[in-house]
Amino acid sequence: MEVKQNFRPREQTRYTGSEIMKDSSYIDLEYAKLDISREERTGHPEVVFCQGKKEEHLIGIFRKLYEECGRVLGTRATASQFEAVKKEFPEAVFDETSGIIILGDKEEGKGLIAVCTAGTSDIPVSEEAALTAEFFGNNVSRFYDVGVSGIHRLLDVIDDIRKANVVIAVAGMEGALPSVIGGLVEVPVIAVPTSVGYGASFEGVTALLSMMNSCANGISVVNIDNGYGAGYTASRINHLAVKGKDNG
Repeated sequence: MEVKQNFRPREQTRYTGSEIMKDSSYIDLEYAKLDISREERTGHPEVVFCQGKKEEHLIGIFRKLYEECGRVLGTRATASQFEAVKKEFPEAVFDETSGIIILGDKEEGKGLIAVCTAGTSDIPVSEEAALTAEFFGNNVSRFYDVGVSGIHRLLDVIDDIRKANVVIAVAGMEGALPSVIGGLVEVPVIAVPTSVGYGASFEGVTALLSMMNSCANGISVVNIDNGYGAGYTASRINHLAVKGKDNG
């Protein structure tokens, strides 16, 4: 196991431009190179994409990241992968709906992110987004099953959604929810297409293209079923909004 020797102390939390590459560090586990300086560069530690990883590799990655960072977020984990992690870390918790493993404490919540789903079938992706955002220090409000086929359900909660600094809108089928929300709020909307739907939905491609072609302003789109990417991006937007309010 090789550790590069130019690791920056964790309490110094920001690099200058000339230091970004020079002072970057990683730990070489042979099967993985762990980016232990990511938190200093970007504000958040490296996250583990669990899908397809051998259990022994996953445990080794969790062990070292926990030693270095004090907390670990794992995405797309199976129940069997979680059981393997839990044998070494009994305090680890698992959300079966989203496939999220959390080891260690979440950051203290600030600001507000709204996570909305078109239907109940979109909840697994939405929970991946919501739990990711909470892990990285955001307050999250959930508004599930408010799709456009019953628009009154959305309108009943739109005033609460408008309190958020950023909205995550998750939808499969034709992917219309982000466009509708985008026309009703003054904050950024992150659209998440899901692979929910019948044949012509093409496992989320129809929703993806619909969201990318939205006529509503202020909408950005992440990959199909990418709740993690939406949660991470929303976290950055929310933290910037909170910082701006704090600075007056």
